[in-house]
Amino acid sequence: MAADQVEIEVKFIVTDMAKVRTRLMEMGATSRGEVFETNYRYDDHAGRLRAANCLLRLRRDRQALLTYKRPRQDGGAEFKIYDEFEVVVEDFEGMHRILTAMGFLCVQIYEKRREVFKLADVMVCVDCLPFGDFIEIEGQPEGIRETARRLQFPWKRRILTNYLHIFETLRQNLNLAFRDLTFANIPTVPPEARRIIRQFEAG
Repeated sequence: MAADQVEIEVKFIVTDMAKVRTRLMEMGATSRGEVFETNYRYDDHAGRLRAANCLLRLRRDRQALLTYKRPRQDGGAEFKIYDEFEVVVEDFEGMHRILTAMGFLCVQIYEKRREVFKLADVMVCVDCLPFGDFIEIEGQPEGIRETARRLQFPWKRRILTNYLHIFETLRQNLNLAFRDLTFANIPTVPPEARRIIRQFEAG
């Protein structure tokens, strides 16, 4: 099974997860349940995928997914827009061996807890990462805007970058020696994290 699509989304920092979940249910959203994700990010020896702002990822939660993302050339400033190519794989470890045999390196491991809500044609991901809580709203532009408004997230506070870019900025600012974004490496949210993350809001 494969899915090739255009991914259109924005993120917001969340200060009260329970309030967001309650509001989503009041709006009629349905939850697919929470999963724990383990993600392997791959690149070549020269780091060309990261340099091009592309992502090659192998994810394990209830199933295993291989995903490739690349930024859209026609993307604007209002949303984060990527081409996304994704396929379900039966064997996570086997796929990892194939990728490494092809010359790709697993350059980073990152984790998050995610609960996905479906609201009409919009998907809302409630994400808990080692450095904080967020929502991602994905769908078509008008649906994303309307969902953000109903959830009372000011549009000017949307975030258009990815979690790994945020983490790299945190890592440099906080002088963290590790590169894997895991709950073992960051058992509690650093007090300075929210202030640093705010710089990514669109303003």
